[in-house]
Amino acid sequence: MSTSEPWLTLGRGFETCLARCRGPEFVVLMARRGEERQGFLLLHPTGVAGSPYIAAIATSETARGQGVGSALLDAAEHWIPAARHIFLCVSSFNDRARKLYERRGFLQAGEFPDYVIEGASEILMHKRLVRP
Repeated sequence: MSTSEPWLTLGRGFETCLARCRGPEFVVLMARRGEERQGFLLLHPTGVAGSPYIAAIATSETARGQGVGSALLDAAEHWIPAARHIFLCVSSFNDRARKLYERRGFLQAGEFPDYVIEGASEILMHKRLVRP
């Protein structure tokens, strides 16, 4: 996590990222292929107005573009069966991630200019979950 975007640009080092992942309010979903860790997703079950909030998602460099991020998003969307909505933020400079979220049905719900660093925005995205 700490060796890739957006955390490099945001200035979040290993210790900061690790402390965030250990927060008791979060659920950590892991993606593995055999024993190899492919990525993870950090989910706050009631993070935005009582709806799930994806606080972080990261995939290993070798797993990018292979569906690992999509699989983690699927897992998050199904983690809380009663949830009708799910949210996340993406940094304005993180085009690859934003395109993934848009392909997965997330829409921009708001923008926070200069929220973490000057000159960049955090984009709040929302997805309405369709339940059977």
